[in-house]
Amino acid sequence: MDFTIAPATRDRLERLKCFVEERLFPLEPEFLAGTFADLLPVLEDLRGEVRSMDEWAPGHPKDAGGLGLGLVELGLISEVLGQSPLGHFVFGCQAPDAGNAEILHQHGSAEQKERWLEPIVAGRIRSCFSMTEPEMPGSNPVMLTTRAVLEGDEWVIDGHKWYTTAADGATLAVVMAVTEPDAPPHQRASMILVPTDTPGFRLVRNLPVMGETGDGYFSHAEIRYRDCRVPAEYLLGERGAGFVIAQERLGPGRIHHCMRWLGICQRAFDLMCRHATRRRIAPGETLADRELVQAMVAESYAEIQAARWTTLHTAWQIEQQGWRTAREDISMIKFQVAGTLQSVLDRALQLHGGLGMVDDTPLAWFYRHERAARIYDGPDEVHKLSLARRLLR
Repeated sequence: MDFTIAPATRDRLERLKCFVEERLFPLEPEFLAGTFADLLPVLEDLRGEVRSMDEWAPGHPKDAGGLGLGLVELGLISEVLGQSPLGHFVFGCQAPDAGNAEILHQHGSAEQKERWLEPIVAGRIRSCFSMTEPEMPGSNPVMLTTRAVLEGDEWVIDGHKWYTTAADGATLAVVMAVTEPDAPPHQRASMILVPTDTPGFRLVRNLPVMGETGDGYFSHAEIRYRDCRVPAEYLLGERGAGFVIAQERLGPGRIHHCMRWLGICQRAFDLMCRHATRRRIAPGETLADRELVQAMVAESYAEIQAARWTTLHTAWQIEQQGWRTAREDISMIKFQVAGTLQSVLDRALQLHGGLGMVDDTPLAWFYRHERAARIYDGPDEVHKLSLARRLLR
């Protein structure tokens, strides 16, 4: 395996790193003190600059208007963009749009692609992914209470969802619902496309996550579907293929998440080192002179490097052989990197003391928003058990 990064990719990463540090870092205090909506006009201008740089939508397919980059290069980019909460949105590769665009590209009809895929990739509209339910375990996607019944030429959807990320302001929801109740468990659900202005689609609230209610792209919504009717042709892919499509979406998506988390780790690590070398604790002595702090720095660096190379190797394996051959590694990096993220963030926050608890740095924001990394897309415990069973077999 060749670990060399191509010169063109190195140049791209350096350009993006400069853009993130020079254009996005300075906006973070305003973002942390306000809302996504307050900053949106400025972010839209920056998105225009990104388009003029030919760096827009790096992971989306070329025939839909993206750059069509491979998973390894996209992972390296995600690591850079992840160092700012604003990075992925400004470059048009934010979740859940990225995953929704993937499955629309793979399974959408020509009409569905024209109506939704191209506008999503272009950044003209946003979408959300509606799978998790409050009454059912999110770790088991075959357990769903939401139903969709075909009546004539319409799907009639009834159900209750939450943690529908970015529903606030989205134009389209990709809904996972049971359409084949008598089929085997993994063939019962289907994906259905639901415009959010459809009667019967109701955004109940944006969930207050750790005391903070996000808006727009940074929101997690509770949704009610009541007698929500959409045309039969809004089915995405085949009937009963919802579980398979969801797995196709989540596999590569975990690479994006893990590399974004590692970008956050790198940002936290940089802030930790900077603060340690500048914070005086006695005449002529800084935090960096203390052995306990030195151990925190060394442990964080080692954990980040181990998680980084494991994730990049998994991305390489998926590129070479497909996501099914990397199932063990995908499960492994999910809990390994999520755990690394929590450890590094916690050390960085601890080392900053009282400063780490307030939003004068992005550490507290990252801590609030990313604690869920060990829960969503399958809790750590589920991935560990799943990996162990496959290894023991």
